Amino acid sequence: MSPPSPADRRELTVHMPPGEEKKQLEDDPWALPELAPAGKPWAAMSPGEKRQRVVVNVAKLVCLLSLLYLFICSLDFLSQAFRLVGGRTASQVFAKDEMLANPVVGLMMGCLVTVLVQSSSTSTSIIVSMVASGLLKVRTCVPMIMGANIGTSITNTLVSLTQVSDRNEFRRAFGGATVHDMFNWLNVLLLLPLEVLTQALTPSGQGYLEYTTDTILNSINLETSKGTKMKLLKVITTPFTSLIIKTDKKVLSEWALNNTEYYNASLVKHFCKFGTEIRDLGDNVTETLHLPLERCPSLFSQTDIPDLYVGLILLVIALVMLCGCLVLMVKILHTLLQGSIASVIRTTLNADLPHFSWLTGYLAMLVGCGMTILVQSSSVFTSALTPLVGCGVISLDRMYPLTLGSNIGTTTTALLAALAASGRTLRPSIQIALVHLVFNMTGIFVFYSLPALRWPVPLARGLGNITARYRWFAVGYLIGMFMVLPAMVFGLSMAGPRSLYAVCGVAMATALFVATVTMLQRRAPGFLPTPLRTWAFLPAPLRSLEPYDRFVGAVTSRCCCGSAATATDDDSVTREKREAMAAFRGGVDNPALEADVARV
Repeated sequence: MSPPSPADRRELTVHMPPGEEKKQLEDDPWALPELAPAGKPWAAMSPGEKRQRVVVNVAKLVCLLSLLYLFICSLDFLSQAFRLVGGRTASQVFAKDEMLANPVVGLMMGCLVTVLVQSSSTSTSIIVSMVASGLLKVRTCVPMIMGANIGTSITNTLVSLTQVSDRNEFRRAFGGATVHDMFNWLNVLLLLPLEVLTQALTPSGQGYLEYTTDTILNSINLETSKGTKMKLLKVITTPFTSLIIKTDKKVLSEWALNNTEYYNASLVKHFCKFGTEIRDLGDNVTETLHLPLERCPSLFSQTDIPDLYVGLILLVIALVMLCGCLVLMVKILHTLLQGSIASVIRTTLNADLPHFSWLTGYLAMLVGCGMTILVQSSSVFTSALTPLVGCGVISLDRMYPLTLGSNIGTTTTALLAALAASGRTLRPSIQIALVHLVFNMTGIFVFYSLPALRWPVPLARGLGNITARYRWFAVGYLIGMFMVLPAMVFGLSMAGPRSLYAVCGVAMATALFVATVTMLQRRAPGFLPTPLRTWAFLPAPLRSLEPYDRFVGAVTSRCCCGSAATATDDDSVTREKREAMAAFRGGVDNPALEADVARV
């Protein structure tokens, strides 16, 4: 990519102080920012000032831990809110076994349901219940587990939106959040076709993941396998969250099993104490009735508000808590992560092991795995790391192995919980957990152990650069990838498998062609015909986001009024001009976007 022209440099310096332009153009937007010293040096302080500094920092740490606790509780509220709003729909989707036999539909439904209930463990528990009851086979559920793995990564992507006010922080935060998405999608693009192909080629009809997990289970004596359900973080958060809401997860499973007794049941757990009454029906026939005696000691258990309205109210509470906690956490982190101590912390987190630098990533995976087992949720762990990536404490390259370790940790937790099952639920529970584990381990072997294939990192950087320039793209990405795409696949499945495979085939062939041509444009344009050396021959909406940005800008400008709106727009344009070339140098060197950068 050619450097900026003198005209571009002159345009960029219109509203910039002397020397700032050069720094902006030369700096890497993905480089961790310098941590400026805060206040007086420790050695220059008086004893009273030192005591004051210690007290203030301890108070900030206490506030930070308190906000982290409320943040984790807000994620729990968010999960329960989505269950209340979309739980019945999610369970009914899982009950459509004929459509789910299509692996592409199963994948998208696993993703959509996990987004609806905001918990991969909940969607997985529904799948396990249906497998244990005989309604679904393990083979059918393998793509659904892959989809659940994708859907669970939406939470940390939502968390990154809280740092949208600062362009470079948002760039890093969104990249750190979507590195999880990129790994999951690449892993699915590799293993879903492999699973379908091996099912067609093997005499038993078992795919790679099903055969591998079945082989592991055949070598284990399940009758003597015992486990315990781990409730490490739940022990801390449940006393608070149960004061607001209690939900009955069993209802979700019964809806998925089409149990008519639970058709009108409420997900909100209203009663916690029951009494029994034996009623004589005559002819030596009796009926045992369970009568509610005492309501649960939680806020919504004391009311008879329908589940939908409870879910909407809880959703508002969860979003306000989540955004408020994150904004305050980021502000406190900014004040704490300054000076020499903060530099040491950041250097330690991002440093490589001496003499064995290649082992550093695997050590980070162990840390991510252990922390996820501790907090019992990959969403909580990765969501807590996302603001740290935005603030510049953790680099994107270090976030990647931490995220991979979190993926392993969440499957280990599910496996330990599955070992506590018994009877007919034992084997399918363990096999589903093992499918999740082998899925992630295979992806780590391919997309991390082979350094040339660590594609999630540059892909996440590209998304971060795009969202730093077009901030509305983040919302479009969330809606498109986690809602519109699964819904479209579900709609196409209604037209039959031929229509679905035809559309998916055309889409994949187009994506492969575009990716191949773009790579050749960057690295070996001489191998391409002259018209294909750039995308200039395509209409602007097909090769650039600029037309959509103008449309979004026109729509949002109507919401503003007077000179204040004009000033805001001018300021944003000025900032855009200052940072466009830096973002361009940071990884967006696609010839198709060159015209856009020149216009900025």
